[in-house]
Amino acid sequence: MTEQTPSPRPKKIMQEANKVDSPPAADFPDFQLRQLGRLERWLGQERYQLVRGIFTNPLSVVGLILVLFFVLAAAFAPALAPPLDAASDPYLIPRDGFSPEPKPPGALWKRDTPPLPDWYEVVTGKDHWVHLMGTASGQFDIYYGIVWGSRTALFVGVFITAITVFIGVVIGAVSGFYGGLIDDGFMRITEIFMAFPFLLAAMTLSAILVPIFGRGIWPATIALIVFGWMTYARVIRAEIFSTKERDFVLAARVIGARDSRLLFKHIIPNAIYPILILASMRVGDYVLSFATLSFLGVGTDIGYADWGQIISFARDWIMSLDKHWYIVFFPGMALLLFGLGWNLIGDALRDIMDPRLRKG
Repeated sequence: MTEQTPSPRPKKIMQEANKVDSPPAADFPDFQLRQLGRLERWLGQERYQLVRGIFTNPLSVVGLILVLFFVLAAAFAPALAPPLDAASDPYLIPRDGFSPEPKPPGALWKRDTPPLPDWYEVVTGKDHWVHLMGTASGQFDIYYGIVWGSRTALFVGVFITAITVFIGVVIGAVSGFYGGLIDDGFMRITEIFMAFPFLLAAMTLSAILVPIFGRGIWPATIALIVFGWMTYARVIRAEIFSTKERDFVLAARVIGARDSRLLFKHIIPNAIYPILILASMRVGDYVLSFATLSFLGVGTDIGYADWGQIISFARDWIMSLDKHWYIVFFPGMALLLFGLGWNLIGDALRDIMDPRLRKG
């Protein structure tokens, strides 16, 4: 039996397979890793993309401009609309008499005029106060109420949103993480609160709290908080159910991480984004609900710098709004633009965070 020598063909095939027709090295410059900026290193890539998207998305840019407008109005309220004197409450709208009939924009301010700021004569060309946006019934200056009402709106909107998000996230996260009887108990309580009509329940509770706290922002604020956290709880609970089964959570559990660390360090930070979108849209809603309670008479006291309070002065002039349009127009536009700004930011956050809506 003769010994067969191996064929050289397989070796030749392997050599040809290893050959790669590569272009000259000059066509491919040396690959270099992208250098991360200081902000990107500090925030992390995901959060950096979120911040970058907010400031480059057209919707969020418009929303940020609108919100920034009200922030600046609130910050510079003492310069834009000076109070009558340092001892008086700046949130009380000054009055030019007590006549029930409103005055149109540009009417001369005759009584109890506030100090004239430096910018006023330069901008208006007048050396005396006029009612820039007219007066409401009872001679409350609308311009002053709009400017100082921006402070009320920002405080009410941001404060109520922050507290309701905190309550909803805590209840929903604990409920979704532990499940069982804890979940059943928390969700039954949530459903009981959701069974009440939101505005009617808030109005009733606000009316009950007025004798306790007195007229002001707190009765309506507390009422809106009590009946405003349930949606956040249900949303975060659904996110917790899916997030707690992911590999990184299971790995942390295997190495012995405590429940509190799992929940607040790993699960909630990765499930909070839908809450941020919802919260940004609800800021304007809370301000509108607060204005509604003021309009109905269970919110702030008469003459307080609140946009809903100003609109309530138009109740006796509904049939003559063709003449007294300014009573509703200016505070209504403030409410509209304030809510629009936050809603645009919320829409932009949804577009940025939802992978199905990302372009490219």
